[in-house]
Amino acid sequence: MPDAPPPTPTHHGDPGLQPERTVLSWGRTMLSITVVGAVFLRWLPYYGGWMIALTGASAVVALSIYVTQRLRYRRQAGGIREEALQADVVAIIGTTAAVAALGVLGVIAVLTTGR
Repeated sequence: MPDAPPPTPTHHGDPGLQPERTVLSWGRTMLSITVVGAVFLRWLPYYGGWMIALTGASAVVALSIYVTQRLRYRRQAGGIREEALQADVVAIIGTTAAVAALGVLGVIAVLTTGR
C-alpha cells in the first residue's frame, strides 16, 4: 500500500472533505448575492439610481467572497491538519451584516421612491 502524500497547504487528509464543502457553501452564497444584484437591476426603471448603487454593493460583497476563498480554504486545510480548526467568525459576521444592509437599503429605496 503506497504511503499517503505529505500534508501541504492545500492537502489535509480529511475523508469528509470539510474544507471543500465549506468552499462550495461560500460559492453558493456568492452566487445568491450576485442574483440579488441582478434582481436590483430589474427594478432600475421603477426605483432609479438606488438600484445601481445596490447592484454595485452586491457586486462588492460577492467579489470579496470570491477573493477570500483561497485564503479561507488554506486556513481550513491547515486547521484540519493541525487539529485546531476554527470558524471564520469575521467572514460570517461580515457577510451577514452586508446582506442585512442590502436588504435594509432595498426597503428604504422602495419606500422613499414611492412608486
